[in-house]
Amino acid sequence: MAENLINIDDNNFEAEIGSGGLAMLDFYATWCGPCKTLEPIVHQLAEEYSAKGVKIGKVDIEQAEGLAVKYGIQGVPTLLFFKDGEVVNQMTGAHPKPVLEKALDEITS
Repeated sequence: MAENLINIDDNNFEAEIGSGGLAMLDFYATWCGPCKTLEPIVHQLAEEYSAKGVKIGKVDIEQAEGLAVKYGIQGVPTLLFFKDGEVVNQMTGAHPKPVLEKALDEITS
């Protein structure tokens, strides 16, 4: 896993994401084909956006069922974008890197 990519679960969500700041979470499942397609892009973004103060994490919906329920995740991959602990954007499906960069740039501006 990329050095700047965080594994998020029900136990560490509040400390890592809920406490504020900027973040993007990739809700995924190990059996999900589109999730596997998105994985290298998420790794790249974690490296590139750490310098901008954005935390990027992955949430396995089967290991963090509480978070999946809390945020109403109905399909994977689903990306949630957080600003100050609140969801400000959501995308479902495997999107190309420029689309995700645009969404990340919107929360950092």
